[in-house]
Amino acid sequence: MKSLKEVLGGGLHQFTMVFALVALLLAFNITSDGRMLTPSNFQNLLSGNAYVLILAIGMVMVIVIGQIDLSVGSVAGVVGMTVALSIKSWGIPWWLGILVGLAVGALIGAWQGFWLSKVGIPGFITTLAGMMIFRGAVIWMSGSISQPVPDELTYLGAGYLPEWGPSWTQMNNSTLLLGLAAIAWYGWSQLRQHVRRAAHSDPKPPLWPVVVRIVLVGLVVSYVTWLFGSGRPGTSFPVPGLILVALVIIYHIVTQRTTFGRAIYAVGGNRSAAALSGVNTDRTYFLVMLNMSVLAALAGILFIGRATSAGPSDGTNWELDAIAAVFIGGAAVSGGIGTVIGSMVGGLVMAVLNSGLSLMGVGADRTQVIKGLVLVAAVAFDVYNKQQGRPSISGLLFRRKPGSAVDGTAQVNGAGLDQQTPSAPVARH
Repeated sequence: MKSLKEVLGGGLHQFTMVFALVALLLAFNITSDGRMLTPSNFQNLLSGNAYVLILAIGMVMVIVIGQIDLSVGSVAGVVGMTVALSIKSWGIPWWLGILVGLAVGALIGAWQGFWLSKVGIPGFITTLAGMMIFRGAVIWMSGSISQPVPDELTYLGAGYLPEWGPSWTQMNNSTLLLGLAAIAWYGWSQLRQHVRRAAHSDPKPPLWPVVVRIVLVGLVVSYVTWLFGSGRPGTSFPVPGLILVALVIIYHIVTQRTTFGRAIYAVGGNRSAAALSGVNTDRTYFLVMLNMSVLAALAGILFIGRATSAGPSDGTNWELDAIAAVFIGGAAVSGGIGTVIGSMVGGLVMAVLNSGLSLMGVGADRTQVIKGLVLVAAVAFDVYNKQQGRPSISGLLFRRKPGSAVDGTAQVNGAGLDQQTPSAPVARH
C-alpha cells in the first residue's frame, strides 16, 4: 500500500472522482455488451460534449469568485445565430463570422461584468436577466427558423484530425502523433518535478515511483490514442476535442500559475482580505464575467458547426450541465475552491452518464433523475469531507506537492483555498 501511494503521489482517496469515472466506463461497457469503449462512441462522446466542457472551464472561474452565470446557454445561442445570420446575410467569410461571434460574446460579457463589478448587482440576478434577454433575442433574430452554416464551420464543430503518412500504423497518424506528444510531455514534466524535489530534499526521493507513474499514464494515454485513432476510415481525434484540450492547458496555467489566477482564488476566498492586500476585486469580477461569455460564444460556434445550423432553441439548459460539471468536480458553492481539471473530470462523468444510459435504453426523463442524484451525492461527499476536516474532491485530486513552484496551501481568513489553489495574497496587520 505504501508503494502504491508513492506511485500515485499520495493517498488513494485523492483519485476519488477519477476512479468513479473509470468505474462508470467499465460498468457501462459491461452492461452495453462492449458498446461503450468503442472508437465511434468515444469520438461522439467527446465532440458531442465539448461545448459543455468549454462552458465548464469558464464556469469554474465564475463559481470560484463566488458568483454564478445563468446566461451562458442563452449567450451561446444568440452568438450562434449571429454567426449564421452574418455569414448568410452579409456575405462575409466564415472566419470573419467567427470573429464577429466572439466579439459579440465579449460585448455581452463586458455588459454583464459592468453590472456586477461597477454597479454591484449580484451575478445571479445579472445573468438571470441576461438569460431572459438573450433567449428572447435568439428567438426574435431567427424568426423561430433554423439558419444553415457553411461547411468550414461544420468541420470546426464535427471534423476530425486529417490523415497523412504511412498506413502500416493501422491508425490515424495525426491522432498517433498527438498521443505520443502527450506521453512525451507528461514524462518530461514528471522527471523535471522529480529533479526539482531532489534538489531540495534530504534524503533524495526515489526515482522508481516516478518511472512507474510515467509508464502507467503512458499505457492509459496509449489506449485512449488507439481508441480514437483506430476507428473507421475518415475518423480520428475530433477537432472540437483538440480545441478543448488546448483550452484546458491554457486555463490550467492561467488559474494556477499567474497573478490573475491567484486574484481569482483570493477574491473567492475572502473579497475584503483580497482588496486589503492589493487585489483589484472589481477588475477580477469584470474579467471573469467577460471571459465566461467569450467561452460561451465559442461553445455556441462549435455547436452550430456540429449541428450544421443555428436554431432558436440552441443553448437551452446548457448552463445547468456546466454548473453540475463544476460542482461534481469539487468546486465549493461559497467560492474559493475549484479547478479546471476537476471540472473536466466532473463534465466527463456527466458525459459518460449520458452516453452510457443512452446505450442502455434509459429514457431522457430517468437520465435527468440519475444525473440529479449524482450531483447531490458528489456535493454531499464534499460537504462530509469538509465537516471531517478533509480536503474537497478537487483538493484531493490535484493538490500540489510541497516545494513545488506554487505551493497552494494558503487560507484566506479560514475560507479554505484548497491545496489545488495558488497561494493567495493575504492582508497582514
